[in-house]
Amino acid sequence: MIKLSTIFLSLFISIFCFSQQKNSSVWVADNGDGTYKNPVINADYSDPDVIRVGDKYYMTASSFNCIPGLPILESNDLVSWKLIGYGLKKLVPETVFDKPQHGNGVWAPCIRFHNNSFYIYYPDPDFGIFMINSNKANGPWSSPILVKS
Repeated sequence: MIKLSTIFLSLFISIFCFSQQKNSSVWVADNGDGTYKNPVINADYSDPDVIRVGDKYYMTASSFNCIPGLPILESNDLVSWKLIGYGLKKLVPETVFDKPQHGNGVWAPCIRFHNNSFYIYYPDPDFGIFMINSNKANGPWSSPILVKS
């Protein structure tokens, strides 16, 4: 009798648990008919900056104290975006950022393209304005250079 009740209890729990599951799906802003729905990017990309190079768009955004930092996204239409890399491997000065620094670090970056190179300038409110560059948007990116303290 105990065995039978254990089987029924297990069956009940299994049915209950599986019936409560929801299938998650990836957010897609493109409706496939020339229209889109907001949000275009269903994620938190604070202080985005976008440029167009040829027929592609590139975006970066604040990453604060998160590493890898400075996400680089690419799009053909400003609706469908793909994460293609990160501009920062480490925050400088490393002796400061080897411990969590909530809210510190990279704020409001600016991405530009000039003479076949990508440049990202970003301010760190505590240390100054830094610059990184790369010949390709997906990297590799240079180490940060302090351009103004």
